[in-house]
Amino acid sequence: MVLDPHLVLHQLFSPAFPVGAFAWSHGLEAAVQDGHIADATSAEAWLRDVLEHGAGWSDAVLCAQAAAGKNLRELVDLARALAPSAERRAETLEQGAAFAATVRAVWGADVPGAAYPVAVGAALRALDLPVDHGLRLYLQAFAANLCAACVRLVPLGQTDGQRITRALQPLCAALAARALAADLDDIGGFAPALDIASQRHEALHSRIFRS
Repeated sequence: MVLDPHLVLHQLFSPAFPVGAFAWSHGLEAAVQDGHIADATSAEAWLRDVLEHGAGWSDAVLCAQAAAGKNLRELVDLARALAPSAERRAETLEQGAAFAATVRAVWGADVPGAAYPVAVGAALRALDLPVDHGLRLYLQAFAANLCAACVRLVPLGQTDGQRITRALQPLCAALAARALAADLDDIGGFAPALDIASQRHEALHSRIFRS
């Protein structure tokens, strides 16, 4: 039984929820090693691009479509096609599988293992949770996890990481609202530097993260 939908949403997107997000950097590790991210200003700019022109926007649309009851298999196929590298594909599929398994175990909901945003959207629908709030929290959790990676990699102070997360909140809210009104024709973006960083990561001599 879902007693308080907002508390459930915060549990789903808590850093303690076992999806293994801490192990993935979404190509940030390569971007830092290549000198594209060197301080708080460049880190925030990079994360804004990830949210607005990269996986942030695409994931938000996929999540909203799954929550609306669209065909999950088609959405997963699209999510796989949107991943520009093998590591990014593994990132979304493995986190989605872990997320779905935990939701099934804790709430008994019929949520299939899928790409992460698709699994999240399916859970929002299965648990009858508010999609608008869920999308905002999903995007903020995504941004906060990448901020945590920047704190470790650049390195940045933890306070700088929190300042960046706070600065990205209006963008997360705006993207969530746009995604609710979007359809699959609106998906996609143009962020070649992000994609190249993701593809370069697997060739790094020394790596901390899995992507």
